[in-house]
Amino acid sequence: MSNTGALTSADFDQMPTLGDIARFHARERPDAIAISFEGRETTFRDFDLLTNKVANALAASGVKPGERIAYIGKNSDYYFELLFGAAKMGGVTLPIGWRLAPAEMAYIIGDGKGSLVFVGPEVADQARAALAELEHSPQVIYVEGAGPDGFVSWRDSQSDEDPGISIAPGDVALQLYTSGTTGRPKGAMLSHDNLLGGRRESVEAHLPWNEWGPDDVSLVAMPVGHIGGTGWGIVGLFNGAKGIVAREFDPFRVLDYIEQDGISKMFMVPAALQIVVKQPNARSVDYSRLKYILYGASPIPLDLLRECMEVFGCGFCQQYGMTETCGTIIYLPPEDHDPDGNVRMRAAGIPMPGVEIRIEDNDGNVLLPHQVGEVVTRSRANMKGYWNLDEATQKTITADGWLYTGDAGYLDEDGYLYIHDRVKDMIISGGENIYPAEVENAVYGHPDVAEVAVIGVPDEKWGEAVKAVVALKPGAASDPDSILSFARTRIAAFKAPKSVDFVEGLPRNASGKILKRQLREPYWGGKDRAVN
Repeated sequence: MSNTGALTSADFDQMPTLGDIARFHARERPDAIAISFEGRETTFRDFDLLTNKVANALAASGVKPGERIAYIGKNSDYYFELLFGAAKMGGVTLPIGWRLAPAEMAYIIGDGKGSLVFVGPEVADQARAALAELEHSPQVIYVEGAGPDGFVSWRDSQSDEDPGISIAPGDVALQLYTSGTTGRPKGAMLSHDNLLGGRRESVEAHLPWNEWGPDDVSLVAMPVGHIGGTGWGIVGLFNGAKGIVAREFDPFRVLDYIEQDGISKMFMVPAALQIVVKQPNARSVDYSRLKYILYGASPIPLDLLRECMEVFGCGFCQQYGMTETCGTIIYLPPEDHDPDGNVRMRAAGIPMPGVEIRIEDNDGNVLLPHQVGEVVTRSRANMKGYWNLDEATQKTITADGWLYTGDAGYLDEDGYLYIHDRVKDMIISGGENIYPAEVENAVYGHPDVAEVAVIGVPDEKWGEAVKAVVALKPGAASDPDSILSFARTRIAAFKAPKSVDFVEGLPRNASGKILKRQLREPYWGGKDRAVN
């Protein structure tokens, strides 16, 4: 059934694949701006024609349907041309995080087995080093380069006629690699229907925060090497909104985008929001066009939410999901965001339309409300599987479609999901299970604490002890006793940190997640396993 919501001009029946998004909006809104990037604006008509050229150029370069093509670079309008152009001819886009080391890039390029790599100007040296490690070096197209090996020359050498290749909604369109915080990264294969089917269901449910109209403007500032960047960019185009693509997240530019480009919706991680709201001019910007800020990767501490609600004056909606679920499967509605605090502020939220959630113990038994176990989910958004990793796929997705998230949590009686932490992050101290996220929330409100991560470290008496790794606010003194005593006022004594270490900043990957494995390593040196 077509969507008939008054606030959207999108007919989802006509957009079962990414390529169809370009075609549909080119017919319906040809002169509207699809993408704006550093002064370069592309209408939906031109986006459709340019992605036709990309599709034809890929075919002329020898790319076959189902073959992977890699992109290494920061955000760009050309990336979205590549993604949608590849989708029109059956290619699979494989974006690689630009912050990765050459060896990590080389592994992903080699794993994808593609014959074409697109390289942004900021990572040319790293990309060359990565390609040098490969046994068979693929062809390189430089995204902003001049000459025959530059993207524009390569693209414009071909016809803008639609390639006319039949693409099925179940075909893989995007391959995103998981962060690699544990072992080698895995390529999550995401089909057109994975990416779009759940989006359609959520928009047709008429959730106010997810209503889109032709006048909406979204900010695509999270890196496209992660679902938070590519997925958010797709959502805006799917709904016919104008997308302002930021080359990278720059806290000093976000406020300019909001005011000068009339941003109405954006997605960020709380760590990024914290930086933006602290800018000196944050309280003098015109936020009248800003409707909603969606945030994810971690919960938002109450103190930070309170400040953001005061400054931005818009609705907030938490998003919980993972690469393997094409992003959001759980949301915490704006009405549950209370600056005075409430129980639900600790929740990840409730399932998106069409999403099933249950909690299982180690034996696969479905648990009752408030019993902690692994979060398991089923929906159209669940990936098709991991690329060339059948065993890992079978461990993650059951035959009847349930996906194991690796997160520990519980449901309450109303169906709200509460995340304790990654299953692997659980600390066992004196026989008690301790979940770091709960401890971090307790420490965060201390007036001197800017950021905190909680880890388990070896302890001769208790097996493991809770340690807080803290980055202080500018000018704050290192006072571990103050932080420890503060935490004990907000959490049970056995859960509270036993020690505090101070760092300049917490290590994070490009999507904003804290690299806890990196924090743990110094404390577990010489141990043959990271449990005690």
